[in-house]
Amino acid sequence: MKSVRIHMRWLRLLLLALIVPVAGCAINTQPATYAVDTKGPYALDTGDTLRVTVYGEEQLSTTYKVDDSGAVALPLVGPVPVRGTTTKVAASRIAQALTRGYMRNPNVAVEVAEYRPFFIQGEVGNSGQFPYVFGMTVRSAIATAGGFKETADRGSAIVYRRQGTEMVKAKVDLDFPIYPGDTIVVLERWF
Repeated sequence: MKSVRIHMRWLRLLLLALIVPVAGCAINTQPATYAVDTKGPYALDTGDTLRVTVYGEEQLSTTYKVDDSGAVALPLVGPVPVRGTTTKVAASRIAQALTRGYMRNPNVAVEVAEYRPFFIQGEVGNSGQFPYVFGMTVRSAIATAGGFKETADRGSAIVYRRQGTEMVKAKVDLDFPIYPGDTIVVLERWF
């Protein structure tokens, strides 16, 4: 009788050891990744570099940087406001500015040549500003900045993002998509 109890106890411990790890896997309902933002077309802002093509006018077809006031300064017409607009709207505004006494029917195309940078600080190899690449995540931004330091929290980061006139702060996973102009802070882990 005593040996049966001992065997039953060991059998329960063995079953418990096998079931607990499997049960832990079933509890995780979080998605492994986030979808890359599809909220709409990209909005231009200070720091973006635009490739403007005015067909038939090579001297006007070049790259222009969006300045602190949110405009691009073109020869002949001066500053054209583009902050918060899409590349299509920016092309329309530039075409309208060129029609005011300089060209009859300008055909203008605008595309983003270089996005404004993102910023990263904290427990990474190299803090600072880095060029943004479309579709970046917090994980790829950390890799761009030289990876984690040994003391880094490797499970999440803080992202600061300007939304309208406010700065929004959120703790996010490493697969969270970032935008140009975001600031990422990698915190130190607590042992």
